[in-house]
Amino acid sequence: MSLRINDIAPDFTVNTTKGEISLHDWIGDGWVILFSHPKDFTPVCTTELGSLAKLEPEFLKRNVKVIGLSVDSIEDHNAWLNDIEDVTKARPSYPIVADSELKIAKLYGMLQTSIEGNSEGRTAADNQTVRTVFVIGPDKRIKLFLTYPMATGRNFNELLRVIDSLQLTAKHKVATPADWNRGDDVIIVPSVKDEEAKELFPDGWTTIKPYLRKVADPINK
Repeated sequence: MSLRINDIAPDFTVNTTKGEISLHDWIGDGWVILFSHPKDFTPVCTTELGSLAKLEPEFLKRNVKVIGLSVDSIEDHNAWLNDIEDVTKARPSYPIVADSELKIAKLYGMLQTSIEGNSEGRTAADNQTVRTVFVIGPDKRIKLFLTYPMATGRNFNELLRVIDSLQLTAKHKVATPADWNRGDDVIIVPSVKDEEAKELFPDGWTTIKPYLRKVADPINK
């Protein structure tokens, strides 16, 4: 299954470290980060889960829930939490999906559907493509996905920056330029002609090129 941006995120009901969750119901009217891992007790992933645990309050401020996934059992997940806390001094309070049957990894296109069996006997290298972050919006559509190699830890501050952009551009007819951060100027989207722009942005804008008009961040005015 090949997923694309704006596709409906496949729904599932699954056991997690916080009990059974049905994804679409759990999302509700908020946003979700679903981030996956090839196996428990792996070094890079251990640091990642701890890092995200520390940043979870920042995501919650943005109405973003966090849910992890790893290709192992609930029992392994719970034991792994102790290691994560020991290494990073932070214990994840967000749910971690048990995908020992590989069903969700296949549902989200992270493993081939032709793979047989379960997680038993499989190594992290066997599951190395299960290293994807999905950002899902209130409409249950995929807004972003990023897949990382096993040797490269993820930057969750970058995900906060992206979510700030996604939430801003969902409400206003603007786009965010390269290296944008909350409070920086934004770009009026080309589909908004100058007459409409005068109504939307009465304080005016700066024209860099006819197709590139910068305006103050409408949230931080």
